[in-house]
Amino acid sequence: MSRPILEVIALDAQDAAAAQAGGADRLELVSDMAASGLTPARETFAAVRAAVDLPVRVMLRAADTFSAGGPEVLDALCDQARLLRAEGAEEFVFGFLDETGGPDLAAIGALLDVLPGCRWTFHRAIDRAADREGLRKRLDGLPGLDTYLTAGSADGVTAGLEVLYAEAARTEAREPGYLPRLMVGGGLVLEHVPRLRGAGVTAFHIGGAARIAGWDTPVSSGAVRVWRALLDA
Repeated sequence: MSRPILEVIALDAQDAAAAQAGGADRLELVSDMAASGLTPARETFAAVRAAVDLPVRVMLRAADTFSAGGPEVLDALCDQARLLRAEGAEEFVFGFLDETGGPDLAAIGALLDVLPGCRWTFHRAIDRAADREGLRKRLDGLPGLDTYLTAGSADGVTAGLEVLYAEAARTEAREPGYLPRLMVGGGLVLEHVPRLRGAGVTAFHIGGAARIAGWDTPVSSGAVRVWRALLDA
């Protein structure tokens, strides 16, 4: 069995260095966790890239919503994506829903047009979708999509465990729409890990759990090391 992936949310280079020291495999770089994670500044990405040699997935999100916003908002987000790409970013995190609760293919396509060849995660918008299986089918085959970040429920991992077990099985079976890796995050706690690992989940995402006292404190290498040890057990 291959080593499980541990992805840690970072806000800056200090977080990134601590996450790497603790054994993280990948970073999700965001700003403003009060808004559940928005696009970071180009300068922040450059500082993180200089501080660590881990893969860095950069959030592309303009507001605390799973809508892409109007044309001007989307255009500005595409401009940010271009700047981050020019800075060297190669991996991203995004995902938008339309007014029906389905995937906003126009907005997603606009970002893909400015990020050719880049790998990306469709984030927890899937947990707010009207039809999560239908969403997967409609996104199936989009270039670069290699991960779904999900809690299985909008209410977090505890509420979504049965969905996650079922989707892990379908991912392992490589069913259509289930080829991207299933990464579990969103209220994930250590007690969830053994059953999720037993169900075949191979990727885990933590944010607040990587910190000693919530989002007002930096990533703790020790906290990350506890997760690394459990995943490797």
